[in-house]
Amino acid sequence: MSPEPSTIKRSIPDRSIRICADRGALRGTFCDVHASYPDPDNDGQRKDLVVKLLSQDPANYKDAPTEGIRRVLEIVTGTEIPRGAVLETAKIDYIRLSTTVATNALLERKGHKHALLITRGFKDLLLIGNQSRPKIFDLNIRRPNPLYSVVIEVDERVTLVGYTSDPNAEEHAVQFDDAGNVSRGYRGKGWDGVGDAEGPGDIVRGLSGEAVRILARPDADAITSQLQALYDDGYRSLAIVFAHSYTFPDHERLVGDLARKVGFTHVSESAQLLPMIKMVPRGVSSTADAYLTPILRDYLDGFFGGFDEKLKDGKVRSPRVEFMGSDGGLLDLDNFSGLKSILSGPAGGVVGYALTSWDEQDRRPIIGLDVGGTSTDVSRFSGRYEVVYETTTAGVTIQSPQLDINTVAAGGGSCLTFRNGLFLAGPHSAGAEPGPACYRKGGPLAVTDANLLLGRLIPDYFPKIFGKSEKEPLDVEASRSAFETLAKEITSSSENSNLSLDEIVYGFVKVANETMARPIRALTEAKGYATGSHILASFGGAGGQHACEIASLLGIKTILIHRYSSILSAYGLALADRAFELQEPSSAFYSPSTRRSLAARLDKLTQDVRSELEKQGFEPERIRVERMLNMRFDGTDTALMVLPVEGDGDGEEDFEAAFKRVYKREFGFLLENKTIIVDDVKVRGIGKTFDTLGQSVYAEVAQLKTTAVDINAKAESTRYSVYFDRVGRVDDTPVFQLDRLDVGDAVEGPAMIIDDTQTIVLVPGAKAVLTSKHLYITLE
Repeated sequence: MSPEPSTIKRSIPDRSIRICADRGALRGTFCDVHASYPDPDNDGQRKDLVVKLLSQDPANYKDAPTEGIRRVLEIVTGTEIPRGAVLETAKIDYIRLSTTVATNALLERKGHKHALLITRGFKDLLLIGNQSRPKIFDLNIRRPNPLYSVVIEVDERVTLVGYTSDPNAEEHAVQFDDAGNVSRGYRGKGWDGVGDAEGPGDIVRGLSGEAVRILARPDADAITSQLQALYDDGYRSLAIVFAHSYTFPDHERLVGDLARKVGFTHVSESAQLLPMIKMVPRGVSSTADAYLTPILRDYLDGFFGGFDEKLKDGKVRSPRVEFMGSDGGLLDLDNFSGLKSILSGPAGGVVGYALTSWDEQDRRPIIGLDVGGTSTDVSRFSGRYEVVYETTTAGVTIQSPQLDINTVAAGGGSCLTFRNGLFLAGPHSAGAEPGPACYRKGGPLAVTDANLLLGRLIPDYFPKIFGKSEKEPLDVEASRSAFETLAKEITSSSENSNLSLDEIVYGFVKVANETMARPIRALTEAKGYATGSHILASFGGAGGQHACEIASLLGIKTILIHRYSSILSAYGLALADRAFELQEPSSAFYSPSTRRSLAARLDKLTQDVRSELEKQGFEPERIRVERMLNMRFDGTDTALMVLPVEGDGDGEEDFEAAFKRVYKREFGFLLENKTIIVDDVKVRGIGKTFDTLGQSVYAEVAQLKTTAVDINAKAESTRYSVYFDRVGRVDDTPVFQLDRLDVGDAVEGPAMIIDDTQTIVLVPGAKAVLTSKHLYITLE
């Protein structure tokens, strides 16, 4: 769906069109594109443009984001551009993309064939994993196969021989001078073999401060021979995972350099990719990167191939091309990888609702509900992005910063089935090809069909992009016929014999609503937060059809729906900040004597992060820095990445207070007699895109003079029959077009509000007030 191309050619300045594109998830329904450009009628103002198209339509285009950008250029410039033509980019300021290519490859197990090089003796380490049992009582444990195709053991080994943070401690076997040379070594308790070192050169200080003894160095000639054999066998991607490389990465660097000389096009060195302790998640993450990044690069090469050479001009690109990372920050091409793109698509939506819904004064936490075609993504925002550092996707445990997003397989395309007396919505999806039954491609029944038959989608106002011609409307009769067939099966059972067709159809919607509410409870109630104290920010193409009912299920009384809610993942790209972070390992106890050295390390990383963002064009005042320590109690295995907040300490960073607060909230108790160990030192820099987005929606509502809408003047002339829970069919439900409503207009349910990209269902008892950027909905 997109506006018709202009027939008037416009003079658009070079480097002035800003384009953000979000391609739907695995077999997703739509690709959303948001663009802005100078308003030719108002100097200094910018106009917004929204383009929505099927994320898969091989009969008409190869790549949805490229096709969306073509349509944007065609509309903005008023110049016809044939499909498949190489696109000129002189008018484009930047292109920002969120892509699920790597996610899809991981879910479908269609990544790149690669080899794993690992320390001798650890061949089966990643296969063994951490012995977790997702189904603890299941006797038949089924684990996904490893991502790598072959394992090569490398004869290298280093070992840790002691800490160096306290020279007076009896257990510390090795001490270093200021130059990093061994100044004293002896046999400490529990440290075997230190006194057997052949010379001081065998013991070095690692990046974490730990003393590392080199037991075996890699044989370059032998490794080169093994690498050449792999290359001759067709391998072009490698993952290198050595023991203790997080603190001593030299051996991985040596093997990586040899692999590149042989001709390998992608090498994932675990220490460079993820300088953290724990060899298993570090190793699995490295194999995931070697598995996914080549696939991502192949896709991006094809994407760039659709544009002129200006988009492919080495490292300095004009226009800029940026990508949404899994942690909610924008990355350039050189820093974007498969590992950082797992949540690229959903992250844009989190950024979008967080920046448009949060009020620093009000500080009410927000639940983000992103209902798409294939799945529903749920997240929480309470002033800062909630980030997790270890996640499991498709059975693969990845250690990499990602926004804390819970996903459930329920969306507009979720297939509806009746099995063993149960109404089921999902987990299978009709996707975009063939799509739900009403898409005119012979697809199965889906949630979209249910909403259509209940009157919650109106073909007259829905984009006519279906069928082989891409110009036909939704097919109501196809949905009705399929549901009538299913209804006969359902009513044939005695317990369902009295259900009407509407009750059956709505029964599937209720199941879908409950499925979508489940991950919200996991993010709130399961973590000690009262669900009802939150605001629900609904977005995604199907969010407006379900928001009121899901909020009622959860006891939430306020709903926010942004004007661009159906494309908020794309709009979030336009608002997102550039991110750059550096991390180093540590082994220090957190104590008054080590706080100064830890602060010095943070200062050094802060300086490096700021320098990099300044090189990327950000003024110093537009750079914000977050300083973090990854901390755990001595003797425990779980470290928490801690960011002090205001009130932690008197004018300085008190990481201990912040750690104990977070630990108590997470686990419910403290280990008061245990010392605290710092595993990692991390600094994240954020280059701000906007200083402010203006007045918050809550402040606007508080000042706004509202007026009950005149239904006769502003509703569409035709009334529609819509089914609602408890009240049944409301045959005279009014329909309002969003662009015909004025700021301050108040609409009471039952009603529907529609624009070019979404349908919002107001249930009886709901009231919606239009603000400058949102629909502000309250429930009884």
